[in-house]
Amino acid sequence: MELKFSKRNRTLIIRIDGEIDHHTCEALRTEADRALEKMGGKNIIFCLGGVSFMDSSGIGAVIGRYKNIQRLGGRIAVAESNDRVEQIFRLSAMQSLIPSFPNVDLALEYVEGGKE
Repeated sequence: MELKFSKRNRTLIIRIDGEIDHHTCEALRTEADRALEKMGGKNIIFCLGGVSFMDSSGIGAVIGRYKNIQRLGGRIAVAESNDRVEQIFRLSAMQSLIPSFPNVDLALEYVEGGKE
């Protein structure tokens, strides 16, 4: 798994390539939390278009970040996810908590602008 971090305003954007599974999810949790704290942000956008596999531990890592963001009064979203990831989100009912957008700009509107 490869993580690339960028930021816009108070939003951390995490681009993930590769597999999110029990071998890699601890790194995702740790590095995402560290990057958010370092930038002083309160929102996260996960860009998941490059994710080739995601299991329940990956879902847990995303949900854990959701809970952290809720405590900060921020928002979390997913952008650019592929069909495989969208199916995982539907099957796990994660879309009821974390909205998915076709691109980062729309996700930014949601997390920063408060649009539902």
